[in-house]
Amino acid sequence: MKTYFNSLNKELKNYQRAIPCLLVDLDILDKNIAHTINNLKESSSLRIVVKSLPSLELVNYLLKNTKTTNLMVFHQPFLTNLATHLSSKNDVLLGKPMPIKTADYFYQNLPKLTNGFNPYIQIQWLVDTEKRINEYISLAKKLGKKLRLNIELNVGLHRGGFSSLKELKKAFLLIEKNLDYISFSGFMGYDPHVVKLPRIIRSQKKAFQLANSFYKDCKNLLSNEFPILWEKELTFNGAGSPTFDLHKVQSSPINDIAIGSCFVKPSNFDIPTLKDYFPASFIATPILKSYINTRIPGLEKVKFLLNKKSAFIYGGFWKADYYYPKGIKQNNLFGASTNQTLVNLHKNSVLGVDDFIFLRPHQSEAVFLQFGEILPVRNGKIQKPWSLLQQY
Repeated sequence: MKTYFNSLNKELKNYQRAIPCLLVDLDILDKNIAHTINNLKESSSLRIVVKSLPSLELVNYLLKNTKTTNLMVFHQPFLTNLATHLSSKNDVLLGKPMPIKTADYFYQNLPKLTNGFNPYIQIQWLVDTEKRINEYISLAKKLGKKLRLNIELNVGLHRGGFSSLKELKKAFLLIEKNLDYISFSGFMGYDPHVVKLPRIIRSQKKAFQLANSFYKDCKNLLSNEFPILWEKELTFNGAGSPTFDLHKVQSSPINDIAIGSCFVKPSNFDIPTLKDYFPASFIATPILKSYINTRIPGLEKVKFLLNKKSAFIYGGFWKADYYYPKGIKQNNLFGASTNQTLVNLHKNSVLGVDDFIFLRPHQSEAVFLQFGEILPVRNGKIQKPWSLLQQY
């Protein structure tokens, strides 16, 4: 680790400017991609989660190297931004129900589409209630276009979605009566609770079994009582980075796996099911000021007791963990700052002004967007910067 970050420090010091930056190591990313491909169930397709990888170049890199064309999108501006770059081969599933005003806004403000992407037949809008289904029926009538709807299932997370077969049956009946305006495209059942529940509440094995059992019951209801809605290419989406590894078993009811964070592995994803993935994203920021000891306002007379080496860094207060050099910590007496944060270093640290320190983001989706660009790194060398998707 020392050699790796010392090399990155040297590369960054020779870069065109020194500001806080977000690095993605492409060599590590490639290893994570290879592990994903090697562990994907043959009967399942892969869907790249855009919110966790909010850069057009990064998304395209993942699509190309995982050999998929499927995306999951959670934010309307991202969807609008992506639409201009998508082709007739892409399929987009919304990862959360969009307010109907937002879906309407998307269609009323479509960008110029030049690559063959059809936003009516290539987008699956997520619906979680009968009310939402009715809203999309009304939107379809207004647009004069048929829309595809994917039903969110509550497989145990309790963050919304259909929770009973009785509720689901009513939804199917509503869709069946309105096939001139909408079509059923599948299910989405997100299950991160399976690996996050304390064992004292429910074991991982039991939680996974219960989630899959309800999902299978929903599929059986569809095939047995609503065969008119059953199509060969239905999307039965599920998993996510935390539970991807669990769904490689043949008994899993899903055929479409959505993952994103595991490719860059922020620190919130340091969990047993992702033990074979490696951190590929880092925040790097330069040291602005360096001191042989720590000086705190009001404690000048006892500064000899505060004998840790200290430094003020450029920026701070990110959702991130200090990672390198070893032992680096924020000075909590001085407090966090988004402008200049005081950190303490090991007394033998040789880092000084203009050297870089490194952090690991807690998550990728929000933290990446705090930076103006992504600096991809290949063989320890900074490549051409990648842009971030438009947030508004």
